[in-house]
Amino acid sequence: MRRRGIALVTLAAALAFGATACGGEDFENEPRPAVPAEISIQISQQDVTVSPVEFGAGIANFTIANLGPTPTAVQIDGPTDGESEEIAPGNTGELRLELATGDYQVVAAGSNADPFPFTVGPDRKSASDDLLLP
Repeated sequence: MRRRGIALVTLAAALAFGATACGGEDFENEPRPAVPAEISIQISQQDVTVSPVEFGAGIANFTIANLGPTPTAVQIDGPTDGESEEIAPGNTGELRLELATGDYQVVAAGSNADPFPFTVGPDRKSASDDLLLP
């Protein structure tokens, strides 16, 4: 009789664990956000260059190289605006923005360099199938 009681308790525990472990549609996984776009900006005395000039909307990491003779900051003007810290000549800086779809231009503040236009397209695809590295 005691064995039967232990067997019933064990069976009930296994069924309870199995019912909770299966999950359900209450906690459906959301897709991962897109991997941030890596964009480079070079500033010289005469011009500003952005590479690539087209990429999808979402988070963008800008690496900025000041190749000019004066300190400068980068301003990004468009549907989403942003500005970097001042970057000394010969140094690099960074700017991270979540950009919306649209047309933008990069301006080197305090420089004679011409602004540079770039385009942000539709949202990039989910990173659900991408290996994310540290």
